[in-house]
Amino acid sequence: MTKSESKSQPSWTDVKAKLAAFDRAGLVDLIHHLYAAHKDNQMFLHARFGLGEDVLEPYKRTLDRWLWPDPFRNQDTSVVKAKQAISHYKKAVGDPAGLTELRVFYCEQAAGYCQDVGYQDEGFFDALVGMFEQALKSTNTLPVGGRDSLITRLNRVREISHDFGYGVGDDMDYLLAKYIKHPR
Repeated sequence: MTKSESKSQPSWTDVKAKLAAFDRAGLVDLIHHLYAAHKDNQMFLHARFGLGEDVLEPYKRTLDRWLWPDPFRNQDTSVVKAKQAISHYKKAVGDPAGLTELRVFYCEQAAGYCQDVGYQDEGFFDALVGMFEQALKSTNTLPVGGRDSLITRLNRVREISHDFGYGVGDDMDYLLAKYIKHPR
């Protein structure tokens, strides 16, 4: 008996080689099937092609779901799934302004939820502070005219976070001072 050769996991190179054999109609049909297969694929394609009135809206809905769950529906929080929404947007479009908006919205939702229901979870707080820092960093990459409203929103998150304990507000004070230079 001959031993069957083990094959490594398929990679993008393998897929790309198979796609090279497709004609235009075959590629469109394949993308149609991917589109129909999962809501995430639809979101990706809508965002990539700028379809719909607000490309960020489905990503914000996802953030809202995982960062401000409905306790009456027995829903949980999920930092991982919330961060995945931002990652998916980045892969689909990668627009710095949209990415920054999602990061700021993440902070607003997470802090709002903690304030609203008194949620106390150190891992959730750590993720909030981490996203707060990412939001500040990406805010600094935007044109000056677009920064002020985002900084105001992040400052509001910082103010709310002083009520949480665990040093969340203090960490945000430090980060705000580090990344936002106020003219004197």
